[in-house]
Amino acid sequence: MTEPFTGTAGGVARGRLAGPKVVALGGGHGLAASLSALRRMAGRLTAVVTVADDGGSSGRLREELGVLPPGDLRMALAALCGDDDWGRTWARVLQHRFLSGGELHNHAAGNLLIVALWELLGGHVEGLDWVGRLLGAQGRVLPMALVPLTIEALVGRPVAEPGAPREISTVSGQHEVATTDGDIAAVCLVPENPPACPEALEAIADADWVVLGPGSWFSSVVPHLLVPEIRDALVTTSARRAVTLNLSEEGGETTGFTPEMHLEVLAAYAPDLRLDLVIAERRSCPDEKLLRRIAGEMGAELVVADVAKGDGTAQHDPVRLGHTYAQTLGSGGIGPWR
Repeated sequence: MTEPFTGTAGGVARGRLAGPKVVALGGGHGLAASLSALRRMAGRLTAVVTVADDGGSSGRLREELGVLPPGDLRMALAALCGDDDWGRTWARVLQHRFLSGGELHNHAAGNLLIVALWELLGGHVEGLDWVGRLLGAQGRVLPMALVPLTIEALVGRPVAEPGAPREISTVSGQHEVATTDGDIAAVCLVPENPPACPEALEAIADADWVVLGPGSWFSSVVPHLLVPEIRDALVTTSARRAVTLNLSEEGGETTGFTPEMHLEVLAAYAPDLRLDLVIAERRSCPDEKLLRRIAGEMGAELVVADVAKGDGTAQHDPVRLGHTYAQTLGSGGIGPWR
């Protein structure tokens, strides 16, 4: 097993050892945004990534080769690339998609690189560590589980007859869950008790902070709580626990969700999970008093700050979010960000 590598010359990691050890959990664009912010202040940063993607390039590789879907892992690695020419170039290479019109069409170059190393080295973690070495990644990327997963959701939809009960059906697949036109009543994983990545469990146990969110709530964040070993590790770790809330509801899986509803979903899937910190965007809190009360019921202090980009899009700004992380996670306590 290779040692995890951080920094283009190794000096980056040694220079940041004074910062906290942070584990960030999620997937897709939400986790990438969190990692882009956290790598600016963490002493040791580990991403634990969902492995349930079944669409696009990842879905094709998963179906053809039986491997973990590499797409969310690739995005996490790209987010950990540095801001120098080396990092920016490799981030672009990882995210590059072929437009051939043939067999390679829409495959991401990074997906092919990751799968090639998995086949050559015979291990998921070892392969990802080697990609991190190549990129000079400022952190480590690990899969949530060691087998490909499928997300299933019970979805309720209204029926035409007035007063009739809602129609309940099962939706299968990450993309289908994320884009459902109904209300999600519950989600589960297939298989329901997958083997967690041992290195991910070790990182959670050894962390100073663990961070959940932002991201697609039911398809990227909640799945971590559906892996029994990961959920237990999050409950029992001595690390402090933070949740970064989304900037808005997402069309599909969280249509109509308020910020406090996101926290209530976490509590439903992990009743024993206590939180220390909830970070919310100032403009995304229509009822700050209620959100503070719900956060407090889970043990957390609410930090309301300007963490969104200033262009009107529902995206976190890495610099603003990184600054808030530094003021809260980095100081070992909760800063005066109200």
